[in-house]
Amino acid sequence: MSQQQSAAPARQFSVATVADRRDWWRDAVIYQVYPRSFADSNGDGMGDLEGVRSRLPYLRDLGVDAVWLSPFYASPQADAGYDVADYRAVDPMFGSLLDADALIRDAHTHGLRVIVDLVPNHSSDQHEWFKRALAEGPGSPLRERYHFRPGNGKDGELPPNDWESIFGGPAWTRVTEPDGTPGEWYLHLFAPEQPDFNWDHPAVGDEFRSILRFWLDMGVDGFRIDVAHGLVKAEGLPDLGDHDQLKLLGNDVMPFFDQDGVHDIYRQWRTILDEYADRRGPEGPSAEGRWWETGGRIFVAEAWTPTVERTANYVRPDELHQAFNFQYLSTEWDAKELRTVIDRTLEAMRPVGAPATWVLSNHDVTRHATRFANPPGLGTQIRTAGDRELGLRRARAATLLMLALPGSAYIYQGEELGLPDVVDLPDEVRQDPAYFRGAGQDGFRDGCRVPIPWTRTGSSYGFGSGGSWLPQPPAWAGLSVEAQTGTPGSTLELYRSALRVRRSQPDLGAGDAVEWLRAPEGVVAFRRGEFVCVANTTGESVTTPAYGRVLLTSGEVTEADGEAKVPADTTVWWTKLA
Repeated sequence: MSQQQSAAPARQFSVATVADRRDWWRDAVIYQVYPRSFADSNGDGMGDLEGVRSRLPYLRDLGVDAVWLSPFYASPQADAGYDVADYRAVDPMFGSLLDADALIRDAHTHGLRVIVDLVPNHSSDQHEWFKRALAEGPGSPLRERYHFRPGNGKDGELPPNDWESIFGGPAWTRVTEPDGTPGEWYLHLFAPEQPDFNWDHPAVGDEFRSILRFWLDMGVDGFRIDVAHGLVKAEGLPDLGDHDQLKLLGNDVMPFFDQDGVHDIYRQWRTILDEYADRRGPEGPSAEGRWWETGGRIFVAEAWTPTVERTANYVRPDELHQAFNFQYLSTEWDAKELRTVIDRTLEAMRPVGAPATWVLSNHDVTRHATRFANPPGLGTQIRTAGDRELGLRRARAATLLMLALPGSAYIYQGEELGLPDVVDLPDEVRQDPAYFRGAGQDGFRDGCRVPIPWTRTGSSYGFGSGGSWLPQPPAWAGLSVEAQTGTPGSTLELYRSALRVRRSQPDLGAGDAVEWLRAPEGVVAFRRGEFVCVANTTGESVTTPAYGRVLLTSGEVTEADGEAKVPADTTVWWTKLA
């Protein structure tokens, strides 16, 4: 039996069915837009908000529920906008506040909610607070809003403690005081251009509560919280005492990550979001038919924690709504490992009443079409292309498995096209700050950030009229939206079909459990009501029962005499026969 796919028609949505969906996020499919790499409206080679706005019909027709926008705030762009200089302004490279307002409004008319990135762990070194802290010198009240400390050693020439930056090197930089002498040090868990806020200072909390209200009044539907686990540092900033600290990340509770004090902050934030449950800021009460003005606003945590159980602490009923499931993202394409992480995730989320989330790619990791093309055990940043055909086959199967699981799913722009990482970018075009610092992250995140292709031809395959800020491979012409639209068997049409089927099947979406089925070695099989998902993670075909009517497959499946032959690295969706 061939794949059950067809080109998706324009998505239709009914106000009557969504207006009262306070819990829309429990089964939402949320699409991450990396604005600089999505669509360029003015031909400067850099994506922008107007470009995103122009492509909203594409996202509507794809079938997603919400759009998450990576940072577009005013920024020197030392770390692709995650170094924010002004949280209430749009960087001119992306447009203006008027463009942001138009994007939010248009998204709502297309039936899409909008989630924006919030970066509360650190600011840019060009933030007004930090510039004043430097200019006013030691003792300035503004320095108390960051982590300034005298150095160790005879003349203060050594960092205050042994913490290392995630991007490599010390987590401290020494400043030159206004009188020209070497002075205090400031903490930056990431690049030196990203000084960490001191969340023990009340002004920091006051400022971010105001920022939340600013964007809620603009009409956003939620916030993705960058480094949500990093805001609070252990009292006294104690030495870690391990000289291979980066290997501990995600495996242990660190003195600068996943401290219990972060939860007090999020409980305060939750009360603000709950105030906006049924109003849209200055526009007043909901108007009849304006479905986006009702329902809950949400927080999504980027929280790298040692275990999924600790991740669950962030989504207790009075805190955040969702947290990214990095344990799932990091799992190899292996049936046993997948079943283990699925079970642990559902078990951890059930007591706190939060939905599980599932994600395969984002702007910080190698795309899963490339990860799965390489041997296991290489981690989430990989420098080699691997077996492209194998990677795409596994990526398609992994997508159907992910979309069949209970809860909410995240899609990173371009994965619906089957895009691989660009692993051979010239050194001179790379912009990832970690690439330029020793012993930090691998620094190859630019490979997943290359602008996506829209058309078969053009200087940037439809991204814009003036080229693209990172070069695109020639092979991307054949992976473009234009090339794949309406093409049977294409990855884009697989995604469109999967999202349409997911929406139409009552047993898919929200939930907190699966019923595991007996299956051959290397096969994941589970039932949800009348729906059955079978994923063959092996390199050989396997025979399973034919569980009913095939809804969708990621590869060619044949059936005979009540059995199905499922090829290697293939996922099948069934439903009960009518």
